[in-house]
Amino acid sequence: MTELYNFRGDYKRDSLIENDVDENPIVQFKEWMNQAISYPILEPNAMTLATSTLDGKPSARVVLLKSFDEQGFVFYTNYESKKGRELAQNPYASIVFDWHVMERQIRIDGIVEKISTEESDAYFNSRPADSNLGAWVSPQSSFVEGRAELEDRKAKTELIFKDKQITRPPYWGGYVLIPHTIEFWQGRPSRLHDRLIYIRTDEKWILRRLAP
Repeated sequence: MTELYNFRGDYKRDSLIENDVDENPIVQFKEWMNQAISYPILEPNAMTLATSTLDGKPSARVVLLKSFDEQGFVFYTNYESKKGRELAQNPYASIVFDWHVMERQIRIDGIVEKISTEESDAYFNSRPADSNLGAWVSPQSSFVEGRAELEDRKAKTELIFKDKQITRPPYWGGYVLIPHTIEFWQGRPSRLHDRLIYIRTDEKWILRRLAP
């Protein structure tokens, strides 16, 4: 067995106190996101998305947050991918932002819904053409024979859309995670970390502290 227990660090950069955070977790998230952008962190919008099948078999992967507001947190993917199939079975999911150089994490649990076709179209049309070609080319999460198969599919797709606007595939679009809980984690010395969690109840957020 490869042992990794000697990798240790003491977190001393910051603290997280109830009186210092906003009563609205979305406002607090925006503040932390802006700080992560300014730090700077490479792709601060990268988040781990955890989903599971109806019988509780989990899977996780990193995706990119593309927008957020009071409604929730929006990301885009292939609806026929593994995560898309799992969300169709079980819409409950979790996302995690790990900004380790800032000694911070944010955990968000909630229920996921598809966004409107108009919103998906608007985002798709804002993307580079190569990215939009990729949405058509890749049968995401399916087995392929090799890289050559993808390159062949790409060449054929380029011919189909030659001198045409690349439209959004019907199996590709956006989801919004509507949060039920949002937890902010700040590393502290001696592993006595600060954990503040917002819990939604009857359209109101309640702030509580969790033991580390």
